Amino acid sequence: MSGRDPDRRRSLLDAADRVILREGPEASMAAIAREAGITKPILYRHFGDKSGLYQALADRHVRTVIGRLRPGFTEPGADLRGRARATVAAYLDLISANRNLYRFLFHRASGEDTRIRSHMSSLVRSLGEELGAVLAAEQAVADPVRAQVLGHAFVGMVQSTGDWWLDHPEVDRAEVEQGLVDAIVAAVSPRNGRASRAAGRC
Repeated sequence: MSGRDPDRRRSLLDAADRVILREGPEASMAAIAREAGITKPILYRHFGDKSGLYQALADRHVRTVIGRLRPGFTEPGADLRGRARATVAAYLDLISANRNLYRFLFHRASGEDTRIRSHMSSLVRSLGEELGAVLAAEQAVADPVRAQVLGHAFVGMVQSTGDWWLDHPEVDRAEVEQGLVDAIVAAVSPRNGRASRAAGRC
């Protein structure tokens, strides 16, 4: 079946990328179909429906982002601040270079379709779980539960701050990056960990 042809699907996703990059997050499905040289019903047929197209785009780009971020926080032997900076810098690079795709996926598609919102949340959550596991495995955070809490908190913080920064281009990128790195390092500080556990016992 042509809808299952991976090369054809890839070319259609390429067409969608071009239109979204050119026209922004409000790019229409009709414009994507025209770019691909087909009709809208045929476009949907390759992905099942519009939701299927959204999911294919999410898989393509969010998984790419995760793949680009992973080396930053899993690099062996690097200090925490350096790893945090590399990861944050990579994320800000990616979203600033692909603003329209980012807004299409995280705002337009997620806002229109609850299945896509759930799928995107699952992808982001998996990154938080992976980061939490790294923090625990390397004993950067001794308590594995706290490591998971911080892993998810860091992912959410960086994503939310990056989203805000895209809407405030007047804010210096270096200031955003430094603030995120400082927050991550402070949260993982052994002194902060002991203080939070002591407060919880009071």
